[in-house]
Amino acid sequence: MEENKPQRTGFSQIGHRAAIERLFEGSGFNNAPQIKVTEGIASHKMMAQGVDFDLVYHPLKHLGYKAVINVLGDIYAAFCRPRALSVALGVSSHFAFEDIADLWSGVLAAAKEHALKDLHLELFPSINGLQISMFATGSQSRTIAAKCPAATSMDLICLGGNVGGAYMGQHVLEREKGAFLAAGEAHAKQPDLSKYKYLLSQYLCPEIPAGVIDRFTKGGFYPSSGVFDNRGLAEAVYTLCAKTSLGAKIYLDRIPIASETFALAEEIGIDAVTAAINGGDDYRLIFTLPIDQFESFHKEIQTFDVIGHLCQADAGALLVTPDGAELPLKEL
Repeated sequence: MEENKPQRTGFSQIGHRAAIERLFEGSGFNNAPQIKVTEGIASHKMMAQGVDFDLVYHPLKHLGYKAVINVLGDIYAAFCRPRALSVALGVSSHFAFEDIADLWSGVLAAAKEHALKDLHLELFPSINGLQISMFATGSQSRTIAAKCPAATSMDLICLGGNVGGAYMGQHVLEREKGAFLAAGEAHAKQPDLSKYKYLLSQYLCPEIPAGVIDRFTKGGFYPSSGVFDNRGLAEAVYTLCAKTSLGAKIYLDRIPIASETFALAEEIGIDAVTAAINGGDDYRLIFTLPIDQFESFHKEIQTFDVIGHLCQADAGALLVTPDGAELPLKEL
């Protein structure tokens, strides 16, 4: 039985520098010097075990991929192309080299998918489990920068995908974790989560289309502003309002919510709309566009839904119901 156990190599056995060299072997990347911002835009995100992710149910490869998408979201929201990524991992003695290699495979997958030019990695000891620090930079061509207009009232608010699914996926995982712990390891059975596959994918491994900027520019669409939704639609809209110094009206019946989200909401007795507006981890891009582009945009970019528009600043952030009532978005 012992020989069937997976290999567990301690970092003390191979050394810090050798471990990093081994992680880069065959990746197509070299360990670039520490990434610095010389021009363009930068984004920094931290993720901590027990706060931002739970390794009871979050596969390390998916986590590595998700961490990269989390930091690149801000780059894309600024209508820039990602260029470089610096990764710092705080690793406790609980983790073997094979664990970090699994995590790193997800980072590499995302780095290649989003055509990053430079990649840097550093490893540090940690006494608080796994700590993930991501620092990304991006750039925007002068042509694109010149064509992006200033945000004005009545600009369309465009959301890149349905919302609420990630929150529901996490709910399923937390529910099954609770059942597992209650049963005890000796009696717990592996749950069948096949009917929740879509919701789980939205939480565990969210995606941003790597070609989103090229699709916009090919169609002649240049956003007036953008934000990254990773903490709930309501918070993203408030961020958008602060960024543009304008208000926003979001139409309830325009918010895209997947059928799987509605199904689980009914199963567990919660409001799917509340999950969509206040739930996090959806990893969606939100752009604003001049209203005169509505017809062509709606025809060409079908992966984005127009969910509302900017308005005068004194209106604040509002949710407009199908009967025309306007409610403060945060109070739903």
